[in-house]
Amino acid sequence: MAILTAYRQKILFVIIFALLGLAALQVPFTQLAGSKVKFTLFDFFGPIATGFIGTLPGMAAVLLMQLGNFLVHGAQVADAGTIIRFFPTLAAAYYFGRKDKVGIVLPLLAIVTFVAHPIGRTVWYYSLFWTIPVFCYFLRDRSLFARALGAAFTAHAVGGALWIWAFNLPAAVWISLIPVVAMERLLFASGIAGVYVLLNNVLFVLSKKRFTPNAFLVNKKYVFLN
Repeated sequence: MAILTAYRQKILFVIIFALLGLAALQVPFTQLAGSKVKFTLFDFFGPIATGFIGTLPGMAAVLLMQLGNFLVHGAQVADAGTIIRFFPTLAAAYYFGRKDKVGIVLPLLAIVTFVAHPIGRTVWYYSLFWTIPVFCYFLRDRSLFARALGAAFTAHAVGGALWIWAFNLPAAVWISLIPVVAMERLLFASGIAGVYVLLNNVLFVLSKKRFTPNAFLVNKKYVFLN
């Protein structure tokens, strides 16, 4: 009975989180180079799902958010970017939720994929951004920001490796994006960490009042409300 109750609680969280994420997807943040697709507040919100309910349920919630958004907007594929956008946040959610060797292998694989492209080979140094999740992997237990930064750059690695093959953006574009990426990912990491702390505290207060299920993985290290 206890196992069944916990299972139902996780399903409830997946649904609630998917609805919140769907709302966040409606708030545009900035546009992706070479595509009609835009970043939204979901990019702050999505990766933290796994931090509260576990890796697989959290990724299921992220996928539901994205599929729901796809259907709400008429299930139209504007370009390859529409499909590619499903993968970076899933990768970020995995990185944020679970510490294992995938957190190292995935960004390194992205580097190899990027440099294998004829254009990517000429701007290979752009992919050095994706060594950041590798370094953050060893700091994530001590620093929430490192965990968030690693997740933000994991999303960027997966997206960038797919983007260059889908759109063949010229080398000049990738070079011009270097300062933009640095600022953008620092902002994303700050947003991910900030939203995580905020939601962590909200869930802690609600759980104390028995308004939320116990399945939430509240981290008391980042609880500042009593």
